[in-house]
This record gives sequence, C-alpha cells and structure tokens, in this order.
Amino acid sequence: MNKGELITAVAAKGMAKKDAEKVINAMSDVIGEALTKGDTVQLIGFGTFGVKERAAREGRNPRTGEVVKISAAKVPYFKPGKALKDKIAK
Repeated sequence: MNKGELITAVAAKGMAKKDAEKVINAMSDVIGEALTKGDTVQLIGFGTFGVKERAAREGRNPRTGEVVKISAAKVPYFKPGKALKDKIAK
C-alpha cells in the first residue's frame, strides 16, 4: 500500500479524501519532528517509533573485498505493539 492508497482507505472510514490527506501528512510530519529531536512516539496498541544509535564499524566492499569504515549513524526504528502483533498473527 502506498501513500495514495492509504489516504483512500482512511477516507473510506468516513471522512473526505482531502481531510484524510491532511491527517496523514500531519501525522507523518509530527512523528518525523519527534524522532529528529530524539524522542519516541508510542501509539498504544499499534507500536513505538524511535531512534537508535548505530555504532561505527568496518564493512567490506563486495566487489574488491577492501575494508571500508562505516561511520556511526542514528537510524529510525518501529517496534510493533502487542495488539498489532496479535492482529497479524491471526
């Protein structure tokens, strides 16, 4: 499902398509801003969005086998909640 399909699906739940698009865009912006600050966003029953620190490490260039340094980075993650896990497991 892409963003357009998500907007259409949310609109089918009882709102105008334009309003559904505003809600999805606002939610995406707010979650992105919170993660940029280093905060976590917890939606009970759905899951938690957060940021993890990935340590610097060494990797290899698959073509040459040469050792390459990979710098440390912050990466976003999503951890599904119990209700979502249970819904998917059915």
